[in-house]
Amino acid sequence: MLNTENLFAKSELAARLIPHALMIGRLGETFAKTAPRSLAQQARVVNYRLNTVVIHANNGAIAAKLRQISQRLKNAFIAMGLQCNEVEVKVQPIETLEQNVTTHAKSISSASAQKILACAAAMPPDSRLAASLRELLERAEIREDEK
Repeated sequence: MLNTENLFAKSELAARLIPHALMIGRLGETFAKTAPRSLAQQARVVNYRLNTVVIHANNGAIAAKLRQISQRLKNAFIAMGLQCNEVEVKVQPIETLEQNVTTHAKSISSASAQKILACAAAMPPDSRLAASLRELLERAEIREDEK
């Protein structure tokens, strides 16, 4: 049977990377068990090189707290049989594809909406700007002009 693991095993580079990736996974599990839950949820083990475990924290406050408990983390890594001389903590936020910003419809006067529509109509039909203006009008809440 041909699966991802077998494909990787056939590659020389992958044969060297798989054990490293598995070790990082075990380090991540040890980190999650050792660090307080609130910190473990905001950080992750990303590498192990030259007897140093590298942890990325989402922000500076989390990184500072992890540095305070770095000796406890180091001892936990040593207890699992790892040669660990240092725990290095860096600030590296997780990049997310989702936006955490809640959007709501903007209000546009009917006169402004008419001007935007006229502007879009004056552009070439395949214009990206014209499409964006039409989309803006579709999402906007159009209010009646006050007299």
